[in-house]
Amino acid sequence: MNRKEKGSSIKLEGKLQELEEKLGYVFKNKKLLETATFHKSYAYQIDRESNERLEFLGDSILEYVMTEHLYNLLPNENEGNLTKIRSYIVCEESLYTVASNLEFKKYMNISKAQENSSGKSKAILADMVEAVIAAISLDSDIFTAKQFIISNFKKIIEYAINTDNLKDYKTTFQELAGKFGINKIYYVLLEESGPDHEKKFVFELNAIVKGKNKKFGIGTGGSKKEAQMEAAKKGLEELEKYEENTKDYSSK
Repeated sequence: MNRKEKGSSIKLEGKLQELEEKLGYVFKNKKLLETATFHKSYAYQIDRESNERLEFLGDSILEYVMTEHLYNLLPNENEGNLTKIRSYIVCEESLYTVASNLEFKKYMNISKAQENSSGKSKAILADMVEAVIAAISLDSDIFTAKQFIISNFKKIIEYAINTDNLKDYKTTFQELAGKFGINKIYYVLLEESGPDHEKKFVFELNAIVKGKNKKFGIGTGGSKKEAQMEAAKKGLEELEKYEENTKDYSSK
C-alpha cells in the first residue's frame, strides 16, 4: 500500500468510526458498514462490491420489522389502514428523513461523475438507510436491526399513526359495522354553504339497524369527502361504545 492509499484508508476508517457513533452501533465486521456506504458508481471505480445487495436485504428487513411493529402497536386497525400506515413509513421520503437526521450525506461514497450528475440524491441516501439496516442485521441479528429501526423511525411512526390523512374511516366503519350485522349505511347532506373557494359541508352518517334508522355521527369539512370522513370517525366512536357495552342500538 503506497502512501496515498494508506492515507485514504486511514481517512475512511475515521469516517466509519464517526458513522458508528451516529448509528449507536459498533461493527465487528467493518467491511459491512464500509460496503453500505459504497454507491455503485463509486464501487465500480475501486473494484469493490456496491451497497445494492445490502439495500435489497435491508428493504425486506425494514418491511418485516415495521409490519410486525404496527401489528402489535395497533391491534384494532384493519389490514387496509395498517398497509397505508406502513407504506408511509417505509417510503423514500421517510427513509431520506432518517438519512438526513443521521447525516448520511457525509458518509455516502459516490463517483465524481455521479456527483456532477444528480449528486447524493434522496434515492441514493434512502437506499443507504436500507443498506445500513442490512449491515447491522448481518453483523449482529435482526433484533438489533429492529432496535435501530424503531429508534430512528420513532417520530415518523408517531406521525403516521396519528394523522387522520392516512386513515380511511369510512371503510373502517363499514367493515366494523358489518361485523354487527349493520350493512345499510348512507350519508345525508345536511348543509352546504360558503363560496366556491371556501365551501363548508355537513354530513350525517346513518345506518339501518334491526329495520330502524339510526344516526351515528355528524361531520363537517371543506369537501364532501372530508365531511363524510369526519362523520365516519365519530360513528366509529359510537360503534366502539356498542362493542364495549354489547348493547343493541335499536333498543335506544
